Amino acid sequence: MQARYFLDYKEPVSAIGQGSWYIDEVADRQQVIKALQQGIDAGLTHIDTAEMYGSGEAEKVVGEAIRGRRSDVFLVSKVLPYNASYDATLAACNASLKRLETDYLDSYLLHWRGSVPLAETIEALEHLCDAGKIRTWGVSNFDVADLEEALAIAGPNRIACNQVLYHLEERTIEHEIIPWCKQHGVQVVAYSPFGHDQFPWEGSPEGQVLAQVAQRYEVSPRQIALAFLCRHDHVLAIPKSSSVAHTLDNAKALKIQLQAEDIALIDEAFALQAHPGYLPMI
Repeated sequence: MQARYFLDYKEPVSAIGQGSWYIDEVADRQQVIKALQQGIDAGLTHIDTAEMYGSGEAEKVVGEAIRGRRSDVFLVSKVLPYNASYDATLAACNASLKRLETDYLDSYLLHWRGSVPLAETIEALEHLCDAGKIRTWGVSNFDVADLEEALAIAGPNRIACNQVLYHLEERTIEHEIIPWCKQHGVQVVAYSPFGHDQFPWEGSPEGQVLAQVAQRYEVSPRQIALAFLCRHDHVLAIPKSSSVAHTLDNAKALKIQLQAEDIALIDEAFALQAHPGYLPMI
């Protein structure tokens, strides 16, 4: 599985990374830190977090995990929409940097659209780029109309990524988001790539297809799911894991290159449904 690149960022970004939603709620903090660190060692160097996660507590956990090895990771955080005014965006970024124990982010995203004019938020993001506090910026939960608006404001080659909900049973972004992002050089980052507590049951018809494909590659169904989602060269996934075993399981998906016939089997089992008329998000 090939690495991905964010705009003109010179270093490759791992196609599979590590999410951090709810990691602050795990009782064994050191277990989470060890999982993140071993994930980095295994090639999951793209780490995603947000000020929203645990009201900043997840950022603190990530900061502790990457202490002394900041240059080994591609670090992403996100600003909440009610902090997205010009001044509040700058303040939120500084607060995230402090919690993460770093002086820069590799990418900084607007978590979702709010009431603040998008032009004001983008002005702040560009200022942060100029100040060296972020290297790229992007968006999250943006539909095509939102992306078009952001593109009109910022111009080409400024939106690094769009982080959106994407898993085997929620493929809405394949209708319009993925084609738009490919056309405009915007990376798609899939959050909740195993679904939100709804990964296919192994005894279901869909689960049996995953198991069948997994057996051929001598890997797990979850690894096959990640490989399927990242089959496009501009799609990345950020599964969350708070255990070393699950993290290392995710990392093994980096080595999987699905054959066309297996992609077709999975595509048929998890058929793309009609567009619901809105962009799903959680």
